[in-house]
Amino acid sequence: MLEAVRDRARPYFDDASPAHDWHHVQRVDTLAETLVDRHPDPVDDRVIRLAVALHDIGRSREDRGEIDDHATWGMREGGRIMRDLGAATETVERVQHCIHAHRYSNDVEPATLEAKLVSDADNLDALGAVGIARVFAYGGEIGEPIHDPAQPVAADDTDAGATQYNHVHKKILDLPARMYTDVGRDLAAERVAFVRAFLERLEREVAGEA
Repeated sequence: MLEAVRDRARPYFDDASPAHDWHHVQRVDTLAETLVDRHPDPVDDRVIRLAVALHDIGRSREDRGEIDDHATWGMREGGRIMRDLGAATETVERVQHCIHAHRYSNDVEPATLEAKLVSDADNLDALGAVGIARVFAYGGEIGEPIHDPAQPVAADDTDAGATQYNHVHKKILDLPARMYTDVGRDLAAERVAFVRAFLERLEREVAGEA
């Protein structure tokens, strides 16, 4: 079932942004495996892996303005894919909840351990060196500046940040507080430390320091 679902999911990423492409899905899958291995409680690994494969199938559509919420759309489309492949109703519903609850900015809270681990794995990929690369790749794609001293974080009233530097402050640094599991928090702490060190270096360099 898992390989069949992956085969069905892969084409949805043919025109994806580098920040949310199939490589992102593969990294989240590896992170989810790590979280499952380290979590002390029993976890349905199958539900998690299915949800990871499908969690961003709607992201390109959202980026193009065709839908408002890729998590809601992906939940419905993912359910259709799994039903087409003969998945049991209970499995479909559990995977759908994981997809629906994974998104940073919606109001759906993960109600199962599997959904919490999917969310944590997805958020972990937005931290660390890869997370920084994703931020600036996406910023370049949408034409936003890397950094603008005329737009300090404290005066930036946008939700996502008017520059990518501001985005890191407004969104990325908050991700450790959004982890749902202890194992997720442990990995997030190490990754966010790297992000903070990068920001300190960036601030020195934009100020013209050697």
